[in-house]
Amino acid sequence: MQPPLCHTTGSPHSLPQCPPLPTSPPRSGLPRPRPLLAPARLAAAALLLPLVLVLTGRAATPTVSTASLIDEMTDLARLAEFPNPAFTCRQFSSYDRKSKSPTEDWFANHDRGQYLRVEERAGRNEFVMMDAAGPGAIVRIWSANPEGTLRIYLDGAAQPALEAPMPDLLGGRVPGLPQPLAGERSKGWNLYFPIPYARHCKVTSDKGDFYYHVNYRTYAPGTAVETFSQARLGALAGRIERLVARLETPRGARGDFSGQVEPFALRLEPGESVSEYFPGPLAFTRAVVRLTATDRPAALRGIVVKIAFDGQTTVESPLGDFFGTAPGINPYATLPLGMTADGEMYCHWFMPFRQFATLELVNHSSVSAQLTGELTLRDYTWTEASMHFHAKWRAAFDVPTRPMIDWNYLTAQGRGVFAGVAFAIDNPVKDWWGEGDEKIYVDGETFPSHFGTGTEDYYGYAWCWPGLFTHAYHAQPRCDGPGNYGRTSVNRFHILDRIPFTQEFKFDMELWHWHAQCQVNLAVVAYWYARPGATDNFAAIRPQDAVVRPLAEYVVPRVAGAIEGETMRIVRVTGTAAPQDWDGLSGGSHLWWHAGMKPGDTLAVAFPAPSAGKYRVLAKFLRARDYGQHQLAINGARTGDPIDFYNPEVRPSREMDLGVFDLKAGDNEFTATVVGANEKAIKAYMFGLDYLLLKPVP
Repeated sequence: MQPPLCHTTGSPHSLPQCPPLPTSPPRSGLPRPRPLLAPARLAAAALLLPLVLVLTGRAATPTVSTASLIDEMTDLARLAEFPNPAFTCRQFSSYDRKSKSPTEDWFANHDRGQYLRVEERAGRNEFVMMDAAGPGAIVRIWSANPEGTLRIYLDGAAQPALEAPMPDLLGGRVPGLPQPLAGERSKGWNLYFPIPYARHCKVTSDKGDFYYHVNYRTYAPGTAVETFSQARLGALAGRIERLVARLETPRGARGDFSGQVEPFALRLEPGESVSEYFPGPLAFTRAVVRLTATDRPAALRGIVVKIAFDGQTTVESPLGDFFGTAPGINPYATLPLGMTADGEMYCHWFMPFRQFATLELVNHSSVSAQLTGELTLRDYTWTEASMHFHAKWRAAFDVPTRPMIDWNYLTAQGRGVFAGVAFAIDNPVKDWWGEGDEKIYVDGETFPSHFGTGTEDYYGYAWCWPGLFTHAYHAQPRCDGPGNYGRTSVNRFHILDRIPFTQEFKFDMELWHWHAQCQVNLAVVAYWYARPGATDNFAAIRPQDAVVRPLAEYVVPRVAGAIEGETMRIVRVTGTAAPQDWDGLSGGSHLWWHAGMKPGDTLAVAFPAPSAGKYRVLAKFLRARDYGQHQLAINGARTGDPIDFYNPEVRPSREMDLGVFDLKAGDNEFTATVVGANEKAIKAYMFGLDYLLLKPVP
């Protein structure tokens, strides 16, 4: 029989003597730690805890198949065991190929339409997105703007094993691969379904101007892999139905997590700590926490959870951040972590230990907190493949947005697997903060084997979209707005696409902000597993950092005296003209003329002058790759030659001097007439007026 779970302070209940707590004593000035679980419940656990064998060593290397990989997609316990058969996980993407090294265009940003090569097949061009020798398996495909027909060729076959319109495949509309295995969320399209191959894989599209990621495993030579066949999806229908059901309800039910359930209830005062000792071998399989406090965001950031497994502290994070989103309660549901609208937080990370574990909560905040919940534990057999769970937090405050930097999420040494991150940012402006790419280095790589196309792309959405979403593997639980102003929280968990490492692991994310002159606050929790003795670069959390820093209220930036385009009365127009929000413009918006335009069409708007006289007219516009060449005029007088508003990326123009004009008191007329388009432009002839600014001429 297992010895009873033990606590760290005396109790009126009679319990067997526990070994000393093998962690450092509480910080100076803190009360002596008291037990997290009630002693009576701990004694009962000794009698009731079932002896369930959950993990054993696997001497034989199993065959990899679509069925076996489907089973991995919801098996969180498997994360705690180094993969057998062993594999690497890498990524092909459309990152800007100008990025050669940290000293050569490292932050280049043309991350679309980049491929390995173009091949001609059956009279068509196919853009090669991936070309990899096997044995292996595709484990994720993402795009911001899927187009064309996607073809996946396996083992050198002339005909694709899977062929479908890319929006259908990534949108969950291909038979046998329904949502939520695939789908669009906040403008990002993801397919999470395994496509194994024995010898080789090539992925192509017959369209060439889109963003993409293809994440894939490569197994050791000789690994037995059963190649994917679309025809066999029918035979897997029952397995796929069960997978779909589990991904649709990632929170699960208590019955999904076998083991002894231990309720707890405690009050944690400012400056106080509590701790608990658990003799092994055991595994935590589930935790549920509910917190009540007068300032819940402050308590969730100020209460730090620390867990030591077998004498090594591998978890140290503010409580709310640990549960995958911060600050405060922001509802979402993924497989490993989630929060409900009523404030219940759950954790499904599987956490085994061989000898003992200690769990400590320290309240660095200035508010009292009441915590209730439950822990679920079960028996465990430790093997040479077993790994400890790690979760560490770091934050940086008032970080300038220039120069651009690679901000480190995690650097670790040892043998393990990377399993995900939860990231939070405080953004003081409406402009997009996440243009930067992920860069992941494994086992001494000098160039990252994951090089992405944008921060939001890594998190599985796109186009800096502020819409909230949740999925079993990724979520955006918070985005305050307007636009991308305020506090944003995102996460992504690598289950099927986990990344093994045998020596070291490094994850950097570019800080690439559209606004060059602001400061942001950053916080990240990294989740990974590693064999005992692994090290990382996280420092102990300082009490002064475990706070929610104030964020100034958003003030819409406006150019003093500007007449905003979006406020002007439309006199006549062909097509459609209406206000459109856009970061970086005065008032955060412009008058957008679009839809059904052709050369010769005209937009006319009325703008006021305070009195009759001569005025120098200044103006600012929006430029983009689908904008046209336009002849501008004021009260019928041309402002000069036509202006070309083409630009490869969407960007505001400089403030332009349109000249000096005689204006009448009251309404005057500004017109833009389509005359053509740049040869590089998409021929949509669009036009965007940010503002006019009148300067009286003496």
